[in-house]
Amino acid sequence: MPDQALIQLPGEGRVLDMGPFAMTLKVDGGQSGGALTVLEAEEPPGFGPPLHIHDDAAEAFYVLEGEYLIVLEGQEHRCPAGSFIYIPAGIEHGFRVGPVRSRKLNIYLPAAMTGYFEELAAATSAGRALDPDELTDLAARHAMRVLGPVPEGYL
Repeated sequence: MPDQALIQLPGEGRVLDMGPFAMTLKVDGGQSGGALTVLEAEEPPGFGPPLHIHDDAAEAFYVLEGEYLIVLEGQEHRCPAGSFIYIPAGIEHGFRVGPVRSRKLNIYLPAAMTGYFEELAAATSAGRALDPDELTDLAARHAMRVLGPVPEGYL
């Protein structure tokens, strides 16, 4: 565990430019002693990743604004602002942003996925769109298995 407290005020944290949206890294494994990663994302309507599994970490979402359609093991769940979703490691899941721009916190326990999002942001800032095979390889390097097709518009 870290030996220091951490406070991130609104607008603070490292911003990752993901192209159609930005993510703000609120806390990473180095700051939390490996306990967790927290990212804030504001995403456009219809956006979402392919179905996937995290092998090394649980993932949780807290919906701050808007609505997300969360898919857990083939079942869809509408999750408006105020919803909390916890997904243990090894569970198939995905999401789609609802009809309006929406904002959520992503929480990974223990810390994970920072490198994945950093690499995606680097490709985006270089003007590159990753093809589905590159995205699948990137995910695998970060203990994530892509199960479904990569949706159009996902980086």
